[in-house]
Amino acid sequence: GAQDWPTFHRNRSEQFEARFTMTEIPASPSIFLAGMAGSKLPVVVSHGEGRAVYAGANQSLIALRYIDHRGAPATTYPFNPNGSPEGIAGVTTPDGRFTIMMPHPERVFRTVQMSWHPGTLGADSPWMTMFRNARKWVG
Repeated sequence: GAQDWPTFHRNRSEQFEARFTMTEIPASPSIFLAGMAGSKLPVVVSHGEGRAVYAGANQSLIALRYIDHRGAPATTYPFNPNGSPEGIAGVTTPDGRFTIMMPHPERVFRTVQMSWHPGTLGADSPWMTMFRNARKWVG
């Protein structure tokens, strides 16, 4: 199911991007992102080659996208740190078993790792859901 996935090329900014940025999780079959659709979350990016490039038309199932300060898909820098079309930050297969993404949610799975969070959030950030979903799936 990954035949339509992009290859990843050097960021349009021509530099290594390492910082927080905002993402949105659209509805997708990704088992990792189950129950997270509609979430708008900050996440760490840390890459120099994150720009998604498609050989043909983009047929990928978008699992994660960069958004701008208005919550719209980010198409310009700095909201889209690598220049991917439609703000694409992650894609998944039709059955949802495989998901790839450029951001690093493993670096913000605890609230203390986030630059800001509501005081009512607790010890785990919303990204921890992704890891719990993976654990649930494997049984």
